[in-house]
Amino acid sequence: MKNEPLRILVAEDSPTARRLLVEILRTDPALTVVGEARDGVEAVELCQRLQPSLVTMDIQMPRMDGLDATRRIMTEVPTPVVVVSTLVERDIQTSMAALRAGALAVLQKPVGPESPDFEADSRRLRDTLKAMAQVKVVRRWPERTALPPTPLELPTSGGTRPAVLAMAASTGGPAALYRILSELNGKDVPVPILVVQHIALGFGSGLATWLSTATKLTVKVADDGEPLVAGTVYLAPDDKHLGVTTDHRAQVSGAAPIQGFRPSANWLFRSVARTYGQASLSVVLTGMGQDGLDGIRDVHQAGGRVLAQDEATSVVYGMPAVVVAANLAHEILPLGQIARRVQALFQPAGMAPP
Repeated sequence: MKNEPLRILVAEDSPTARRLLVEILRTDPALTVVGEARDGVEAVELCQRLQPSLVTMDIQMPRMDGLDATRRIMTEVPTPVVVVSTLVERDIQTSMAALRAGALAVLQKPVGPESPDFEADSRRLRDTLKAMAQVKVVRRWPERTALPPTPLELPTSGGTRPAVLAMAASTGGPAALYRILSELNGKDVPVPILVVQHIALGFGSGLATWLSTATKLTVKVADDGEPLVAGTVYLAPDDKHLGVTTDHRAQVSGAAPIQGFRPSANWLFRSVARTYGQASLSVVLTGMGQDGLDGIRDVHQAGGRVLAQDEATSVVYGMPAVVVAANLAHEILPLGQIARRVQALFQPAGMAPP
């Protein structure tokens, strides 16, 4: 039935943390906890047996950790997975790897009711689970030797060579960014790269650390006022907008959220359009909602170039879809071709990418 509650499987080895999480979920009539797993092995078994709407996944568990359990679930019984992690660096890095393995989001493990933010954090957790449970996940096969890239017809870009690359993503974004940066790895990237990724508070620095393992490019959380350097990837800090100043420095702002988002893709794209105009290159990646649409409109009007990820390779075809529907994307590309297209656009006219 359409109005039946979402069926949640909770995987958490700590009895105290598990009980707290279950009680938080049970306060919402739209959610029901159908199973509790004490380790990754139980999580996979219960997922197969109970067919839940979503799994909340702890990271550090006996017998099988949350990363391996996520891999097994996405291979054997594809189900939305939301990682619920501590902010210990080791757990954050494993959580990022779980996102690459198919988990949809990562959230901070809730603390007890004694916290002044308990109600707000609990509500955010429940809302995230309800949103992620609607995502249609696909089966992830175990990784094998990489296949040769699909031949890509590269249309001539014409116009101004990009002087900056701005990218924005939400659900599915960390894995998409990891792939793009890994495929730019070791290549000359003659521009700074600015990134807005919607991610839970506390995970921004860990995301930068994890993405740095994919590439020889420098990846860092942006500092307000620092000069933008070619070949460096700047991520928006937790709960801050990221933009650029007219003298090509990073702008980190605590201004009000835009359409509920901080960092906001709209803020980034508008800022890039204002500063770089025709020399801006913007990429809209997988994500829920329509953050970025208004900013991309500014990029388009300023003469900049816009690439959008295609539906087939997007975990959620929301953010790219609204840009495509508004006829603002110059090119719509599968994830596996974005890095090569970006690299081609960096080349002087008449030169092929290396």
